[in-house]
Amino acid sequence: MIPIRDGIPTRSTPVVNYLLIAANVLVFLWMFLMPESALETMVNKYAMAPAHFADGVTLADIMTIFTSMFMHAGWAHIGGNMLYLWIFGDNVEDRLGHFRYLMFYLVGGVAASMTHLATNWGSELPTVGASGAIAAVLGAYLVLFPGSRIATYVPIGSFYRLTLLPAVVVLGFWFVLQLFEGVLSLGGADVSGVAFWAHIGGFVAGMVMAKLMPTEDRRERALTW
Repeated sequence: MIPIRDGIPTRSTPVVNYLLIAANVLVFLWMFLMPESALETMVNKYAMAPAHFADGVTLADIMTIFTSMFMHAGWAHIGGNMLYLWIFGDNVEDRLGHFRYLMFYLVGGVAASMTHLATNWGSELPTVGASGAIAAVLGAYLVLFPGSRIATYVPIGSFYRLTLLPAVVVLGFWFVLQLFEGVLSLGGADVSGVAFWAHIGGFVAGMVMAKLMPTEDRRERALTW
């Protein structure tokens, strides 16, 4: 399933969400234009590698938790992440407020990274991507806007049909898929290179924070398609 938009308008301009998207895109373009040798050096320095934490935590290691959130491995990687952030992040920011949303996003990314470290302790594979923080956004959206309808392309045979689906179906399906793949990866069956447990940890953290954080008092409205 490929979501393309939701039906809940925002009451304020989601400036933080726009800035997060812009930062991710700019960093990706910078990496894309780098010579291969410089790119390898950058990944080794700024991507998060669990093995570095297993050998003893330094300030540089801690910083990679944050720098790795703005790095992506390819066009499909950043395209998918930014699509989800664009669709769901504006509403979460609207409900939390700008500053709380920024803190929420970063803490969600940290929670995702901690989950990945715990389930991949000692791995030397560098980890990059905003998907852990974005998973937190998805978890918060599910809590804050459970009645939202998401315009989604659903595969039917070799074709895709645009359908309105409840957020609980779209995001619930996404989470169950991550959980299924994550459990398989614990048995050594995963060869995709995807940090599924970071997604799981981020999603759960987002749901918990959305329950605990104060939100703006804004009545939910739905657009007609």
